Amino acid sequence: MSIELTPMHPDLTPVTREQAEDAIRTLLRWAGDDPAREGLGDTPRRVAKAYREWFAGYAQDPTAFLARTFKEVAGYDEIIVLRNIEFESHCEHHLAPIIGRAHVGYLPRSRVVGISKLARVVDAYARRLQVQEKMTAQIAQCIHDTLQPLGVGVVIEAVHECMTTRGVHKRGVSMVTSTLLGAFREDHRTRDEFMQLIRG
Repeated sequence: MSIELTPMHPDLTPVTREQAEDAIRTLLRWAGDDPAREGLGDTPRRVAKAYREWFAGYAQDPTAFLARTFKEVAGYDEIIVLRNIEFESHCEHHLAPIIGRAHVGYLPRSRVVGISKLARVVDAYARRLQVQEKMTAQIAQCIHDTLQPLGVGVVIEAVHECMTTRGVHKRGVSMVTSTLLGAFREDHRTRDEFMQLIRG
């Protein structure tokens, strides 16, 4: 029996694919259907595979994406912003999708990082069970601690299907969260410039 993944938390026992598929069959029965019928026969395998993709962030170290930096930028020392980073996450309370976009900016001290790496940091945190407030803070803190820039700003806009497909059933609403660190928090001019840049 092969082990699928060593858990992020060391006190958790690893789970095999077979155990995961059995758990999915149990949920299908609990929902009122027969996991052995033709249309559902391969569903446990498909769902287990989907979980490996949806929650791949647990196997990633976001700081590793920021390890390689560049100093030769001709003295560039202004804000760098990557807007509209689309992401898909899942609510840790209901396992329902959270679909949104992140805007990430930082004010470099002396070095910059490849812009694709900022998107990878967003994905690494998004591909875990999340609440939006925590995810926003995690992305900002990771960039702040690893790159040690003069400031960091992260704004996330997202739709939570835990409140659109269940519960209050409110469609057309989105949640906005922000985390501002360093100059983005302390200097209103830097903060205002960042907010203008993400608005386009």
